[in-house]
Amino acid sequence: MIDPTPLSDDQLAALTKAGPVAGIVVTNANHHRAAAGYSERFSVPIFAHGKAFPDSKPGQFWEVSANAGVGDLEVIEIGGAVTGEIALYHPSDGGTLVVGDALINFEPYGFTFLPRKYCENEKRMRSSLRQLLAKPAERLFFSHGTPILSGATARLRQLLEAK
Repeated sequence: MIDPTPLSDDQLAALTKAGPVAGIVVTNANHHRAAAGYSERFSVPIFAHGKAFPDSKPGQFWEVSANAGVGDLEVIEIGGAVTGEIALYHPSDGGTLVVGDALINFEPYGFTFLPRKYCENEKRMRSSLRQLLAKPAERLFFSHGTPILSGATARLRQLLEAK
């Protein structure tokens, strides 16, 4: 589960029917949401950047960084966004990227960067996002917004080159 929000029992049953929960990934300090509860419920670890939990770490906390993946997922640190921001990448089927807050895709903004007022350092975030271009991806999922389900790398390149 990535940045899980509280789900109804029916929603949770449908999710776990697809397969067991192996762990929880938290993409930044703003996305603790229901992570601790699900970690306890399923007896699985929470994976996150150390800065995502600056005050106290959950019981089953595993710190991740760009040098350590989460299972088959590659962890990519996104500096300058929200504290502890990471993205996740999986290369299968043309590639998939999952981004916490650094990129958004909802109205009235459309596909764009996290607004400046929420960034630690907007210029650094935009520079850091360029590393995602080295990860070929058809799909791009966001914590906030509609996923891009084809041509994600091309869309990201357009965004980074336009601004």
